[in-house]
Amino acid sequence: MSERSERIDEHSAPGHSPDEGGLIGEPYRPWADVITDDDERRYAAAGFGKPVGTGKRPALLIIDVQYRTVGDTPKPFFDSLADYPTSCGDVGWDAVGRIGELLGVFRERELPVIYPHVAPKESYDAGRLGAKVPAIMGIPPQGYRFVEEVAPRDGDILLPKRHPSAFFATPLVSYLVDLGVDSLVVTGCTTSGCVRSTVVDAFAYNFRVTVPAEAVYDRTPTVHQANLFDMAQKYADVRPVAEVVEAVRGVEST
Repeated sequence: MSERSERIDEHSAPGHSPDEGGLIGEPYRPWADVITDDDERRYAAAGFGKPVGTGKRPALLIIDVQYRTVGDTPKPFFDSLADYPTSCGDVGWDAVGRIGELLGVFRERELPVIYPHVAPKESYDAGRLGAKVPAIMGIPPQGYRFVEEVAPRDGDILLPKRHPSAFFATPLVSYLVDLGVDSLVVTGCTTSGCVRSTVVDAFAYNFRVTVPAEAVYDRTPTVHQANLFDMAQKYADVRPVAEVVEAVRGVEST
């Protein structure tokens, strides 16, 4: 932990992590390695970053947790690229374990679980994404399989998508309305890409959004942390997995 992350800053974002953040009452700052105290003071002074809560009927989104984003087995980032050029490596496998904790409590509470996922790319899907990231067009079929540890089961909603946001050109809103969902817990990858795009769109639809910090992942810690901070200030509550599990466990049965 950096020296800065060990300090308690009176202007830091609300919330804390008893098991991850150190001292009880210490603000939860999963971005502390890259976001400065001055950055946080500026947002706090402007009134950003207020918590919005979990809601009465949350749904869990597990975005793009496919082997193509973590590699076939846990390994460092650059080694994992030999499996798939879109892999995030061992940070993805770390997140899979934490997603599993959340999935367990959603199953326990019989709350909706939805799997937005990239469908296999066809030649006509290239568009601007294929131009920007050509390697994404050549992922072999096995890369699109869901990671076994958090794979869907009967009754879960599978939501194929062809763009970053789980909302863009998909029936996600219709499903959420039908299920009576008022809030989302968003997990998966990448923090800066499909997770962020989905969070911003969910915010625009007036859903309450929670991002469990250890249950999302990206290719670099800098990009991951910067996007966690920005989402926490504008669009979502960024909380430790342990707190989200307890919040969901406390949701009344409907």
